[in-house]
Amino acid sequence: MEPFLASLPYLLLVLVRITSFFVVAPLFSMKGVPNHLKLGLAAFLALIAWSSLETGEPIPLDVYYVGMVIKEFAVGIALGFTAALVLYTVQIAGAFIDFQMGFAIASVMDPQTGTQVPIIGHFKYILALLFLLTVDGHHMMLDGLMRSLQVFPVGTLEVAAEFGDIAQFVTNLFTDMFLIALQIALPIVGALFLVDVALGILAKTVPQLNIFAVGFPLKIFTGFVLLMFSMPIFFYILQSLFEKIMVSMGDLTRLLGGA
Repeated sequence: MEPFLASLPYLLLVLVRITSFFVVAPLFSMKGVPNHLKLGLAAFLALIAWSSLETGEPIPLDVYYVGMVIKEFAVGIALGFTAALVLYTVQIAGAFIDFQMGFAIASVMDPQTGTQVPIIGHFKYILALLFLLTVDGHHMMLDGLMRSLQVFPVGTLEVAAEFGDIAQFVTNLFTDMFLIALQIALPIVGALFLVDVALGILAKTVPQLNIFAVGFPLKIFTGFVLLMFSMPIFFYILQSLFEKIMVSMGDLTRLLGGA
Protein backbone atom coordinates (compact mmCIF):
# COMPACT_ATOMS: atom_id res chain seq x y z
CA MET A 1 0.00 0.00 0.00
CA GLU A 2 2.83 2.40 0.81
CA PRO A 3 4.44 2.14 -2.69
CA PHE A 4 1.08 2.96 -4.24
CA LEU A 5 0.59 6.02 -2.03
CA ALA A 6 4.15 7.15 -2.77
CA SER A 7 3.53 7.00 -6.53
CA LEU A 8 0.01 8.45 -6.33
CA PRO A 9 1.14 12.00 -7.29
CA TYR A 10 2.75 10.53 -10.42
CA LEU A 11 -0.49 8.72 -11.26
CA LEU A 12 -2.50 11.92 -10.84
CA LEU A 13 -0.19 13.80 -13.23
CA VAL A 14 -0.67 11.10 -15.85
CA LEU A 15 -4.42 11.29 -15.30
CA VAL A 16 -4.38 15.07 -15.81
CA ARG A 17 -2.57 14.76 -19.16
CA ILE A 18 -4.92 12.06 -20.45
CA THR A 19 -8.07 13.81 -19.22
CA SER A 20 -7.08 17.15 -20.76
CA PHE A 21 -6.35 15.34 -24.03
CA PHE A 22 -9.93 14.05 -24.06
CA VAL A 23 -11.24 17.61 -23.67
CA VAL A 24 -10.32 18.68 -27.23
CA ALA A 25 -9.28 15.52 -29.12
CA PRO A 26 -11.47 14.37 -32.03
CA LEU A 27 -14.15 11.78 -31.20
CA PHE A 28 -13.35 11.84 -27.46
CA SER A 29 -14.43 15.46 -27.03
CA MET A 30 -17.84 15.02 -28.64
CA LYS A 31 -20.78 15.96 -26.44
CA GLY A 32 -22.45 12.67 -27.26
CA VAL A 33 -19.74 10.81 -25.34
CA PRO A 34 -20.74 10.72 -21.62
CA ASN A 35 -18.37 12.44 -19.22
CA HIS A 36 -18.40 9.38 -16.97
CA LEU A 37 -17.05 7.32 -19.86
CA LYS A 38 -14.32 9.87 -20.55
CA LEU A 39 -13.23 9.94 -16.90
CA GLY A 40 -13.40 6.16 -16.57
CA LEU A 41 -11.36 5.62 -19.74
CA ALA A 42 -8.84 8.24 -18.67
CA ALA A 43 -8.45 6.59 -15.24
CA PHE A 44 -8.06 3.15 -16.85
CA LEU A 45 -5.39 4.39 -19.26
CA ALA A 46 -3.62 6.23 -16.45
CA LEU A 47 -3.43 3.02 -14.41
CA ILE A 48 -2.00 1.15 -17.41
CA ALA A 49 0.59 3.86 -18.01
CA TRP A 50 1.47 4.05 -14.32
CA SER A 51 2.03 0.29 -14.12
CA SER A 52 4.28 0.22 -17.19
CA LEU A 53 6.39 3.34 -16.65
CA GLU A 54 9.23 3.94 -14.21
CA THR A 55 8.05 6.43 -11.64
CA GLY A 56 11.49 7.17 -10.18
CA GLU A 57 11.72 9.17 -6.99
CA PRO A 58 8.46 10.06 -5.19
CA ILE A 59 7.07 13.45 -6.20
CA PRO A 60 6.55 15.76 -3.20
CA LEU A 61 3.23 17.52 -2.86
CA ASP A 62 4.51 21.09 -2.70
CA VAL A 63 4.04 24.29 -4.66
CA TYR A 64 5.99 22.84 -7.59
CA TYR A 65 3.43 20.07 -7.88
CA VAL A 66 0.78 22.67 -8.75
CA GLY A 67 3.02 23.85 -11.57
CA MET A 68 3.41 20.24 -12.75
CA VAL A 69 -0.38 19.84 -12.84
CA ILE A 70 -0.72 23.00 -14.95
CA LYS A 71 2.06 21.83 -17.26
CA GLU A 72 0.45 18.41 -17.79
CA PHE A 73 -2.91 20.04 -18.46
CA ALA A 74 -1.28 22.28 -21.08
CA VAL A 75 0.54 19.34 -22.70
CA GLY A 76 -2.67 17.30 -22.95
CA ILE A 77 -4.56 20.25 -24.41
CA ALA A 78 -1.75 20.86 -26.92
CA LEU A 79 -1.73 17.23 -28.09
CA GLY A 80 -5.50 17.11 -28.42
CA PHE A 81 -5.64 20.46 -30.18
CA THR A 82 -2.98 19.30 -32.65
CA ALA A 83 -5.04 16.24 -33.56
CA ALA A 84 -8.27 18.26 -33.77
CA LEU A 85 -6.69 21.03 -35.83
CA VAL A 86 -5.47 18.63 -38.49
CA LEU A 87 -8.91 17.01 -38.71
CA TYR A 88 -10.61 20.41 -38.97
CA THR A 89 -8.87 20.64 -42.34
CA VAL A 90 -11.88 18.77 -43.72
CA GLN A 91 -14.23 21.53 -42.55
CA ILE A 92 -12.03 24.19 -44.14
CA ALA A 93 -12.13 22.29 -47.45
CA GLY A 94 -15.91 22.06 -47.11
CA ALA A 95 -16.10 25.82 -46.53
CA PHE A 96 -14.26 26.40 -49.81
CA ILE A 97 -16.74 24.14 -51.61
CA ASP A 98 -19.75 25.77 -49.90
CA PHE A 99 -18.59 29.20 -51.01
CA GLN A 100 -18.26 28.07 -54.62
CA MET A 101 -21.60 26.20 -54.63
CA GLY A 102 -23.49 29.15 -53.16
CA PHE A 103 -23.99 27.66 -49.69
CA ALA A 104 -21.83 30.26 -47.94
CA ILE A 105 -24.85 31.92 -46.30
CA ALA A 106 -26.24 28.57 -45.09
CA SER A 107 -24.86 26.71 -42.09
CA VAL A 108 -25.83 24.04 -39.58
CA MET A 109 -25.33 23.69 -35.85
CA ASP A 110 -22.38 21.52 -34.86
CA PRO A 111 -23.45 19.53 -31.77
CA GLN A 112 -19.82 19.02 -30.78
CA THR A 113 -18.82 22.67 -30.51
CA GLY A 114 -22.23 24.38 -30.45
CA THR A 115 -21.24 26.73 -33.30
CA GLN A 116 -22.45 27.28 -36.85
CA VAL A 117 -20.44 25.31 -39.43
CA PRO A 118 -20.70 25.04 -43.24
CA ILE A 119 -23.04 22.37 -44.60
CA ILE A 120 -20.63 20.53 -46.88
CA GLY A 121 -17.82 21.02 -44.37
CA HIS A 122 -19.82 19.40 -41.60
CA PHE A 123 -20.87 16.56 -43.92
CA LYS A 124 -17.24 15.86 -44.82
CA TYR A 125 -16.21 16.15 -41.17
CA ILE A 126 -18.74 13.49 -40.14
CA LEU A 127 -17.47 11.23 -42.93
CA ALA A 128 -13.92 11.82 -41.70
CA LEU A 129 -14.88 10.85 -38.14
CA LEU A 130 -16.58 7.67 -39.35
CA PHE A 131 -13.57 6.80 -41.48
CA LEU A 132 -11.32 7.53 -38.49
CA LEU A 133 -13.24 4.95 -36.48
CA THR A 134 -13.12 2.47 -39.37
CA VAL A 135 -9.32 2.54 -39.62
CA ASP A 136 -8.86 2.51 -35.80
CA GLY A 137 -7.67 6.08 -35.77
CA HIS A 138 -8.87 6.51 -32.19
CA HIS A 139 -6.51 3.71 -31.17
CA MET A 140 -3.66 5.43 -32.99
CA MET A 141 -4.36 8.68 -31.16
CA LEU A 142 -4.35 6.85 -27.82
CA ASP A 143 -1.10 5.17 -28.82
CA GLY A 144 0.43 8.58 -29.58
CA LEU A 145 -0.79 9.85 -26.21
CA MET A 146 0.74 6.92 -24.34
CA ARG A 147 4.03 7.28 -26.23
CA SER A 148 4.15 10.93 -25.17
CA LEU A 149 4.47 9.73 -21.58
CA GLN A 150 7.71 7.98 -22.56
CA VAL A 151 9.21 10.71 -24.73
CA PHE A 152 8.09 13.60 -22.51
CA PRO A 153 7.54 12.07 -19.05
CA VAL A 154 5.61 13.68 -16.23
CA GLY A 155 7.13 14.71 -12.93
CA THR A 156 9.18 17.69 -14.08
CA LEU A 157 8.61 21.34 -14.86
CA GLU A 158 11.28 21.62 -17.52
CA VAL A 159 10.25 22.02 -21.17
CA ALA A 160 13.04 21.57 -23.70
CA ALA A 161 11.35 23.54 -26.48
CA GLU A 162 11.76 27.28 -26.86
CA PHE A 163 8.94 29.64 -27.75
CA GLY A 164 10.33 30.16 -31.26
CA ASP A 165 10.37 26.41 -31.92
CA ILE A 166 6.76 26.04 -30.79
CA ALA A 167 5.70 29.02 -32.92
CA GLN A 168 7.45 27.50 -35.93
CA PHE A 169 5.73 24.17 -35.33
CA VAL A 170 2.28 25.81 -35.15
CA THR A 171 3.00 27.85 -38.28
CA ASN A 172 4.05 24.77 -40.24
CA LEU A 173 0.98 22.90 -38.98
CA PHE A 174 -1.37 25.67 -40.16
CA THR A 175 0.41 25.79 -43.53
CA ASP A 176 0.10 22.05 -44.05
CA MET A 177 -3.53 22.20 -42.93
CA PHE A 178 -4.48 24.75 -45.59
CA LEU A 179 -2.52 22.90 -48.27
CA ILE A 180 -4.36 19.65 -47.54
CA ALA A 181 -7.69 21.53 -47.46
CA LEU A 182 -6.87 22.95 -50.87
CA GLN A 183 -6.09 19.47 -52.19
CA ILE A 184 -9.45 18.19 -50.96
CA ALA A 185 -11.47 21.12 -52.36
CA LEU A 186 -9.52 21.83 -55.55
CA PRO A 187 -11.26 19.33 -57.92
CA ILE A 188 -14.74 20.58 -57.04
CA VAL A 189 -13.82 24.25 -56.72
CA GLY A 190 -11.95 24.17 -60.02
CA ALA A 191 -14.86 22.51 -61.83
CA LEU A 192 -17.36 24.98 -60.37
CA PHE A 193 -15.11 27.84 -61.46
CA LEU A 194 -15.34 26.52 -65.03
CA VAL A 195 -19.12 26.46 -64.64
CA ASP A 196 -18.98 30.14 -63.62
CA VAL A 197 -16.92 30.91 -66.70
CA ALA A 198 -19.42 29.07 -68.91
CA LEU A 199 -22.31 30.94 -67.31
CA GLY A 200 -20.53 34.24 -67.85
CA ILE A 201 -20.04 33.47 -71.54
CA LEU A 202 -23.67 32.39 -71.79
CA ALA A 203 -24.84 35.62 -70.16
CA LYS A 204 -22.94 37.66 -72.76
CA THR A 205 -24.14 35.66 -75.74
CA VAL A 206 -27.78 35.31 -74.61
CA PRO A 207 -28.69 38.48 -72.67
CA GLN A 208 -32.36 37.48 -72.53
CA LEU A 209 -31.52 34.47 -70.32
CA ASN A 210 -32.01 34.96 -66.59
CA ILE A 211 -28.57 33.74 -65.57
CA PHE A 212 -29.35 33.85 -61.83
CA ALA A 213 -32.37 31.57 -62.20
CA VAL A 214 -30.28 29.08 -64.16
CA GLY A 215 -26.88 29.48 -62.52
CA PHE A 216 -27.64 28.65 -58.88
CA PRO A 217 -29.49 25.35 -59.50
CA LEU A 218 -26.87 24.35 -62.08
CA LYS A 219 -23.98 24.99 -59.69
CA ILE A 220 -25.70 23.11 -56.85
CA PHE A 221 -26.47 20.14 -59.10
CA THR A 222 -22.93 20.12 -60.49
CA GLY A 223 -21.47 20.39 -57.01
CA PHE A 224 -23.40 17.40 -55.69
CA VAL A 225 -22.48 15.30 -58.72
CA LEU A 226 -18.82 16.19 -58.28
CA LEU A 227 -19.04 15.41 -54.56
CA MET A 228 -20.30 11.94 -55.39
CA PHE A 229 -17.57 11.21 -57.93
CA SER A 230 -14.79 12.71 -55.81
CA MET A 231 -15.45 10.52 -52.76
CA PRO A 232 -12.65 8.02 -53.62
CA ILE A 233 -10.17 10.90 -53.85
CA PHE A 234 -11.49 12.31 -50.58
CA PHE A 235 -10.96 9.07 -48.66
CA TYR A 236 -7.53 8.63 -50.25
CA ILE A 237 -6.50 12.07 -48.96
CA LEU A 238 -7.99 11.23 -45.56
CA GLN A 239 -5.44 8.42 -45.18
CA SER A 240 -2.57 10.88 -45.49
CA LEU A 241 -4.47 13.27 -43.22
CA PHE A 242 -4.66 10.66 -40.46
CA GLU A 243 -0.96 9.95 -40.87
CA LYS A 244 -0.41 13.70 -40.48
CA ILE A 245 -2.26 13.58 -37.13
CA MET A 246 0.04 10.87 -35.78
CA VAL A 247 3.18 12.56 -37.14
CA SER A 248 2.16 15.96 -35.73
CA MET A 249 1.47 14.53 -32.27
CA GLY A 250 4.85 12.75 -32.31
CA ASP A 251 6.68 15.87 -33.50
CA LEU A 252 5.09 17.99 -30.79
CA THR A 253 5.98 15.46 -28.11
CA ARG A 254 9.59 15.22 -29.26
CA LEU A 255 9.78 19.01 -29.49
CA LEU A 256 8.59 19.47 -25.91
CA GLY A 257 10.74 16.62 -24.61
CA GLY A 258 13.87 17.67 -26.45
CA ALA A 259 14.22 14.28 -28.16
